Amino acid sequence: MPQTPPFSAMFDSSGYNRNLYQSADDSCGGLYYHDNNLLSGSLEALIQHLVPNVDYYPDRTYIFTFLLSSRLFMHPYELMAKVCHLCVEHQRLSDPNSDKNQIRKIAPKILQLLTEWTETFPYDFRDERMMRNLKDLAHRIASGEETYRKNVQQMIQCLIRKLATLSQYEEVLAKISSTSTDRLTVLKTKPQSIQRDIITVCSDPYTLAQQLTHIELERLSYIGPEEFVQAFVQKDPLDNDKSCYSEQKKTRNLEAYVEWFNRLSYLVATEICMPVKKKHRARMIEYFIDVARECFNIGNFNSLMAIISGMNMSPVSRLKKTWAKVKTAKFDVLEHQMDPSSNFYNYRTALRGAAQRSLTAHSSREKIVIPFFSLLIKDIYFLNEGCANRLPNGHVNFEKFWELAKQVSEFMIWKQVECPFERDRKILQYLLTVPVFSEDALYLASYESEGPENHIEKDRWKSLR
Repeated sequence: MPQTPPFSAMFDSSGYNRNLYQSADDSCGGLYYHDNNLLSGSLEALIQHLVPNVDYYPDRTYIFTFLLSSRLFMHPYELMAKVCHLCVEHQRLSDPNSDKNQIRKIAPKILQLLTEWTETFPYDFRDERMMRNLKDLAHRIASGEETYRKNVQQMIQCLIRKLATLSQYEEVLAKISSTSTDRLTVLKTKPQSIQRDIITVCSDPYTLAQQLTHIELERLSYIGPEEFVQAFVQKDPLDNDKSCYSEQKKTRNLEAYVEWFNRLSYLVATEICMPVKKKHRARMIEYFIDVARECFNIGNFNSLMAIISGMNMSPVSRLKKTWAKVKTAKFDVLEHQMDPSSNFYNYRTALRGAAQRSLTAHSSREKIVIPFFSLLIKDIYFLNEGCANRLPNGHVNFEKFWELAKQVSEFMIWKQVECPFERDRKILQYLLTVPVFSEDALYLASYESEGPENHIEKDRWKSLR
């Protein structure tokens, strides 16, 4: 059985491989090509193009791109039903008298397509209808040959394991969010003497940056490529039926990751605003500057950005007497790196550098690239908004989807990196579960540390008390 090669194999030196070598014909059975690149096609023709036959197997970049983008036009289970129907039709798998030799040639190809689908988009198969169709088609393939039966079993077991791991992860997330309380309530019930802060849990900023990287890589690894597309699913104008995904949007892991970014920002602000003494607050700011610097060196841009956002929240940035005690030169360098001007030009340059390092890396440490996630989503959002899904003739605008797949598949390489650092359960537990201040509690702590300076602040303080 051909093994599914890793994602990086989809890239050639010039970037994304869009060549689906066709005859010089510009139009071919409902598909339109230019310079050998598939630019558009009717939905039917694109589905046909996905299904292998005795002499043909679709290009891997096409499989990824079409499975990723087709959900803007139809449910995955509808696509699966069509693929099964075409396979059975083409290959006469339903005909008991069909040529065994023919089936022997085509079965491995169908099995390979199903393997790529289950490995790259496993979450599609949480849908019972998908699982039914998969098992049905797999059973038809396997009925003739012992070797195929083994491969089919292996594919389905591997899929079931992935889905079970996902369910466990979701339970852990649910547990974490149900136990989170506001830090203020905790402070009122616990005497100051037994309050912990992050420095008592982890005095070394380098270690903290490594534990943050553990959390980032774990959360990243659970995001399915389809979540980027499903976040933007709207009604397809040529579909009279309800929207493709009128049921709950399937973007849970993506949302959990964005929530983690917000939590980290609030945690940073809480740790800075909590100490009563000015010198302790200043020490905390310097500590987080060092953590952020190490995140930058590791290639963990998401934690870096969350830390900078936490330090830039008004309750923290207004503490002028505290900041006066801080050596801010290092912070200025980091802020410059993550400066939003010219569409985050500095950050994008650093990200390209990290991506380049990752491609030639010899150790997993050099492979780490954790992008500033909100910006990645924003880029994909603007790409989606900026071009129509369909051309005026009703064809699917495939050129747009090549571009979308290119962005998402780069992310797919990054999310597969194993974290090389040792886990520290105590620190991870603190980062994920320690209560943080709400925005109001942050302002309250901030005003108590350094009193309000103008009418607006005084009014706010009054209303909070």
